[in-house]
Amino acid sequence: MTKIFVGIDLGGTNIKIGCFDAGLNLIGKTSISTHIEQGAEAVVETISLAVKKLLAEKGILQKNLCAAGIGSPGIVDIDNGIVVATANLKFYNVPLRQILSKRLDRPVILENDANVTCWAEYVAGAGKGADDMVLITLGTGIGGGVISNGQLIHGWRNAAGEIGHIVTHQGGRLCGCGQRGCVEAYSSASATAMRAKEAICAGVKSSLEKVLAEKGEITCKDVYDHSAAGDKLAREITDGTAESLAVLCVTLLHLTGPKRIIFYGGMISAGNLLLEPIRKFFGEQVWKIQKEETELCFATLGDDAGIIGAASLAINAGQKEKT
Repeated sequence: MTKIFVGIDLGGTNIKIGCFDAGLNLIGKTSISTHIEQGAEAVVETISLAVKKLLAEKGILQKNLCAAGIGSPGIVDIDNGIVVATANLKFYNVPLRQILSKRLDRPVILENDANVTCWAEYVAGAGKGADDMVLITLGTGIGGGVISNGQLIHGWRNAAGEIGHIVTHQGGRLCGCGQRGCVEAYSSASATAMRAKEAICAGVKSSLEKVLAEKGEITCKDVYDHSAAGDKLAREITDGTAESLAVLCVTLLHLTGPKRIIFYGGMISAGNLLLEPIRKFFGEQVWKIQKEETELCFATLGDDAGIIGAASLAINAGQKEKT
């Protein structure tokens, strides 16, 4: 009997689903709308129906499904399988693991989505061969995951890995979490765009003025595009983003001792305009008592990371049960 595992990436807009064999080879995948307005129970029912439909389309019998893994945004109680709170989905104290397990009649592994992505890059992406690594997700906010000695770090109350709320600027900008000086308040996509907008509104001259006048807003992509074109303000903003991320990397280096620090998310589309300044500032600030060999690099799995990581965690859980 071919053993099949399903990976589910639960998002506020879309849900990605992939089915894999025990070797983590992708057999098929699909994407469906979340429809959060229908409520948690309806969302889970939609997931279970989509899983069954995908299996049927690939000629896979339901009995061959061994387990499923699902990555959820927000605060997740791993031990009890509960999504405690997530703003985009408006899930509050939802026993997601239990509900989905009942619908599929199979074991389900629930994990925070950033940890799922981190695990995916570890087993199949840029983190392969690095049993100590950190993933930093760069998007509207900043998140991530930590792997130490080949294990995801959860911490007390599953609070480990909130990388975006490490303070890089003491007493600095107010973050959405309520702290001041978080790296998220300086180096996320939204913060990078906001810092540029604030500077222009304060009278700093920039080619971004025209963008703001025409669109009423500035995006992170706009800032990096104008930085690449040589705009002085845009370059100052992107350098500030990179320097804050470099400080974060130095902190993570001394805290967890990673072999690799991997960047993931929409912002990495900026390519070397993002990565090279981070490496530069990291090299300037890291300790000099020994040659530092920690690698800073981009993730490689793209949008499939969520389903790969979730399926891999389901496979991994099954293997642990046998030992």
